[in-house]
Amino acid sequence: MSTLERLVVIVLFEGVDLLDITGPPEVFSLVQRETDGATGYEVVLAAETMGPVTTSAGVRVLPDATFREVSARSIDTLLVPGAVEVDSNRRVHALTDPTVVGWVRTLAARTRRVTSVCVGAHLLAAAGLLDGKRATTHWSTAQQLAAEHPGVEVDADPIFIREGDVWTGAGISACLDLSLALVADDFGEAVALRVARQLVMYLKRPSGQSQFSVPLEPVSTTRRVEDLRHHILGNIAGRLTVADLAAYAHVGERQLTRIFKAELGMTPSAYVESARVEVARNQLESTDATLERIVSASGFGTTDTLVRAFRRRLGTTPTEYRLRFRATAG
Repeated sequence: MSTLERLVVIVLFEGVDLLDITGPPEVFSLVQRETDGATGYEVVLAAETMGPVTTSAGVRVLPDATFREVSARSIDTLLVPGAVEVDSNRRVHALTDPTVVGWVRTLAARTRRVTSVCVGAHLLAAAGLLDGKRATTHWSTAQQLAAEHPGVEVDADPIFIREGDVWTGAGISACLDLSLALVADDFGEAVALRVARQLVMYLKRPSGQSQFSVPLEPVSTTRRVEDLRHHILGNIAGRLTVADLAAYAHVGERQLTRIFKAELGMTPSAYVESARVEVARNQLESTDATLERIVSASGFGTTDTLVRAFRRRLGTTPTEYRLRFRATAG
């Protein structure tokens, strides 16, 4: 490895998601091509043994090295993917092998930057690397992560989150967005954008981009909350204070807040804001409506309120968002 290459170690284990271990190397491999070989990464797939590893897709992958071998090296980036099991009711559960968790903890101590993709966040959390930090994972296991690791501030909305030298990414294809963000952090936005073009990615999404739309969130098990969600989405431009929603549901405001936190993992006000941001995003992406019209349609009341919500939830402004994500014809 030349002094201009950065060692990236990707953790392998039985049942690992295939795209999680193949997507990032595709991104990293293009850096040298886009910089004429001046700089780039050395990617090493590491496992407990040198035997073949069977991924969730049934494809077998051969490691380049063992965990013990790479533990003797200075690692720039440790990338931890995940694995899940799905029960008979199609409920998804993230898996954490204690042996793999132990090696992740060991390797992290020799690593400049630790990252997870998809449900790999569960392995980082089990290794104690996310305590006191904000983190994301695939939306289907976010509640599990929060329940099993109360010391982690789980945010299931962004496609990736950076907390110092610890990065966590959301589900499946978001591994490409996280990898591009790592490239941008290492070699600049211009290189990352050239790599994105080579991958035929229409754009490089910012970390604040939501990994799912509000109307597609996992449904609640409580009929009352489902009724409230539909009421909110059907009256998004109207008055939707906690008091209004509590009156609609015939419960007290404190009880309403407890119900929302238990069923949806957020307060009623936070849910209303996220729904309004979703409406505004759709308008920005698919129409030429002015900000004033979007404010009216989404129920934000003022342009300042809309801008603050976008900065808080997406890390950008409505105008910047439209420039990045506006769908164009032809």
